[in-house]
This record gives sequence, C-alpha cells and structure tokens, in this order.
Amino acid sequence: MTTWLIANLAPIMFGSLLLFLLTGFPVAFALASAGMVFGWIAVELAIVPAAFFNALPLRLYGIMANDVLLAIPFFTLMGLILERSRMAEDLLETIGQVFGRMRGGLAIAVVLVGAMLAATTGVVAASVISMGLISLPIMLRYGYNRPLASGVIMASGTLAQIIPPSIVLIVIADQLGQSVGDMYKASFIPAFALVGIYLVAMLVLALVRPKWLPALPPEALTFHESNGNTGHRSLGVLAALSVFVGSQVFANYDKIKPMFGGEAGLKAPTDEKVVMMLMMSIFFAWLVAVIDKFAKTGLLSRLAQQVTFVLIPPLLLVFLVLGTIFLGIATPTEGGAMGAAGAILMAMLRRRLPMKLLAQAVDSSARLSIFVLFVLIGSTIFALTFQAIDGPTWVKALFAALPGGQIGFLLFVNALIFLLGCFLDFFEIAFILLPLLLPVLIEMDINLIWFGVMMAMNLQTSFLTPPFGFALFYLRSVAPKTDYVDRVTAAKIPALKTGDIYKGAVAFVVLQVIMVAAIMYKPEIVTYGLGEVKVLDVKGVNMNITPQEETEEAPPSFGAPTPPAK
Repeated sequence: MTTWLIANLAPIMFGSLLLFLLTGFPVAFALASAGMVFGWIAVELAIVPAAFFNALPLRLYGIMANDVLLAIPFFTLMGLILERSRMAEDLLETIGQVFGRMRGGLAIAVVLVGAMLAATTGVVAASVISMGLISLPIMLRYGYNRPLASGVIMASGTLAQIIPPSIVLIVIADQLGQSVGDMYKASFIPAFALVGIYLVAMLVLALVRPKWLPALPPEALTFHESNGNTGHRSLGVLAALSVFVGSQVFANYDKIKPMFGGEAGLKAPTDEKVVMMLMMSIFFAWLVAVIDKFAKTGLLSRLAQQVTFVLIPPLLLVFLVLGTIFLGIATPTEGGAMGAAGAILMAMLRRRLPMKLLAQAVDSSARLSIFVLFVLIGSTIFALTFQAIDGPTWVKALFAALPGGQIGFLLFVNALIFLLGCFLDFFEIAFILLPLLLPVLIEMDINLIWFGVMMAMNLQTSFLTPPFGFALFYLRSVAPKTDYVDRVTAAKIPALKTGDIYKGAVAFVVLQVIMVAAIMYKPEIVTYGLGEVKVLDVKGVNMNITPQEETEEAPPSFGAPTPPAK
C-alpha cells in the first residue's frame, strides 16, 4: 500500500485539489492547504526531507518582491477611475451618433468603444457594466435583437482580456517567465483581428437580418448642423488626414524610434525618460490647441469637434501607456503608473473625481491585488510540494501519452482551458495550470509567447461561457429584470431574459474559438508582432583561440611563483 501511495502521490494530490475546488473552497486556501498537507505526507513517507520546506519563505518573499506584479494594481486603478469618471458614457454617446444612421451602427459603436475601453481600462467588469447601463436601453428602445444586443455588449467588454494593457497577459507572462512588453506586442495583431471579426459579423448580419440591427431614427440623433448637413463630411476629412499622418509615422517608424530612446529606452536614465514623456505630452497639448483653433473658425462640424475632443484624451492615455512600452521608454509597471496618474489627472480636469470616488477605486484596486497575491502564494505552496514529489514527471508522461504529438497536445490543452473556463476564474486557471504545463512546453520546444497569447485568447471565452461566465453576471446585474416604460418613447419594454443573455454569449464564443484556431494554425499572427527574432548561429561562431606564448611579458598565473626581476 505504501509503495503504491508513493508511486501515485502526484495524481492523488492533483485530484484532491480538484475535489477542493468543486466543493467551493476558496482557491487560494485550497492550493495552500493541498500543498501543506501533501508536503507533510511526503515527509512522513520519506519521499522528501523535512528541510525542503525551508525553501518556502524565500519563494513567498520572491512573489512580494516581484516588480512585474505591481502593474496589476496600477492598471486596475486606471480602469476604475476612467469608468467612474463616465468616459465610457461620453465615448458611446459620441461614436453612436457617428454610426447611428446606418443599420447595425449602434452595435459597431459598442464594439469600437469596447476596444477603446479595453486599451485604457483593462477591466472587464467596468467595460461590461458601463456599456450595459448606457447602450442596452437604447438597443432595446429601437428594436435590436435581444440576444444580439446582449452578446455584442458582453463580447466587447471582454476585449479587455486580450487587448493591452491586459491584466491577463501580465499574469501569463509572469507565470511563463517571459517579458510583459513582448507579450503585449505579440497580442496586438490577434486582438484587433478579433475586433475586426466582430465588426464584419455585425456588417454581415445587418445585410442578412436587417430587422435585427435597425438604424437610429432621426430624432435620436442629437448633433445637427445649422446648414442641415450631418457633419460627416468634415469628420471624414479629419479622419482621412489622421490616417495619412498615422501611415507616415508607421512607414518611418525606424527613423522615429531612435528619437524616443529606441531599443536602449529601458536603459535610459530616469530624467531622460521624464523629458521624453514631457515632450510627447507637449506635442499632444499642441495638437489639441490646433484642433481647437480650427473648430473656432467653423472649419470643423459639431460632430467632428465632439468626436475629436472625446477621443483625444483616451488616445493620449493609450499612447502614454502602450506607446511608451512599445517604444522602449517605460517598463509595463512604469507604464501602468503613468496610466493611473493620467487617469486621475483626466478625471480631475473634468471635475469628475470626488474623494469618495477615488477612495472606492483605491479600495477596489487593493482588493483585487490582494486576491491575486493570495492565489499566487497558494499556487506557489502547491507547486513546491508538487515538484518535490516529482509531479512534473507525471505531467510529462500524461501528455506524452496523447496522440498527435504537438498538435494533439495543443488541442487537448485548449479544450481543457475552455472547459475549466466554464467554472473557474482566469486567475485560478493561469496560476494552477501554467506551472504544470511549463516543463512540457519547454520540452516540446513550443514558443512561450505564442502559447501565452493563444491561452489569453482562450481564457477570454471564460467570461462568456455559460453557466458561470462572469460577463453574463455583470450584464444580468444591470439588465432590466422586469417590464418597464421607456422614458423617451413611453413604450413598454419587456424585461431581458437570462436565456437571451446566454444565447447572445454562445454566438460570440464561436467567433472567439475561430480566432483561437486561427492562432494555432497560423502562429505568424502572433509572432509577427515581435519583429525579427535574432537567432545565434552557433556553428558559425569562430572559436579560434591562440594560446599565449610564454614570454617574459606574460603575466604570472595565480599560485605560481613570481619570476625574479632582471
């Protein structure tokens, strides 16, 4: 019996952890208790010496000294400040007016605002709740298909999982031992490819099922010009000019990059970084002043003015965070700190930051950070014992038995992550599963950045998969539970059923699974964002070393007698 227990302690430990989780025991304490209990059993069975627990304090101290994890409270605070300062409300109202005249325009506006909120807030709950409160009543008012309205709001809110500065990418990069900046760069193309898939789906549905996505009536459009025009022509000229400038910047990126520090930006002194960021802030302030001057001359329509002054602050914040990270000026932690400071400053300038709001945002950020820290501490205790009882060997043997080699392994892991996402939070999946998979990934020579982005895209579905997807509960909490009378049309609007929310979620889960399959089939979607990867050609290295001649000028070797002076 003892021999069998020693041989199978690793699978028993993993099974016990799953049993703990199914009983509803808190994840952090389930991980820690499983690690401690089975560590004691391993000591009693003489599998490991009792001294192996001495490594635990050093590991826990290493977690608390990890600078990368500091980015989590910074980005969380930034998102909560922006959400409570009603930035989402301004964006949805403005972009909804731009696309409101076309069928499906409101759904397109929700997707675009969801992407912009994801690039500024990085918090799924804030995005889903904000758009649910603002856009869902308008969609129900003008006859949008109910499952579609629910699905597009939830799916757009979950874009915060994959679009930088995503907290999920920070956690995955930390667990895989990779650079957060590289993870951000690699996720950029697949993230906005997913946004493109959502937009194409809305446009196709507008053609196939026009009654599902009606255009807004003229009375719902609030921006009207004195000459009777819509203002879209002026906005189109401004958009074309912006695209031209952006394309020129992109085409001359290699020439511009050295001006901001280039590859050596992270190694630049702090004062140089501050000067670079001040120069960029001055440039954006000058740009706002120029646009304001044009607006006063009447060259810009009211719609163009509104779009400009609503979009510039969040775009400036995105550049301060992601631009400085991609250009090499700031680390992700420094970028998060700048983002939080910029969000507070933006809310103060709009006079939307009372002390009560700031206190709530700080309190919520602290709670989330403590939750992450405790789950990470629990997973570290579990991993220490699991490695001591030779658990990685059992995991490697388990996956080696899968048919199909690397493809079979990836299909199984993605299916496992998808199923776990129906019941567990993404933090718990990342902290439990990644340490177990890392040795297998290294042995199979799988690109860890590519795998991390694919896993993040897969984990995004965990917010939408019934029955326990968090986005479902976020929308359910703000959706109308009973029939109500609309304040604009005075019409009676039926309550939104939970079944409609589930139907809408399933449709967008299918689109996300298609994106995961595309990443698996075409790794270049991810690796292209990393640029050219330089590989050392070991065979081409010339190792010719000429032995030093024993001359009188040769320095004496250590331990040898010093030659007499002539």
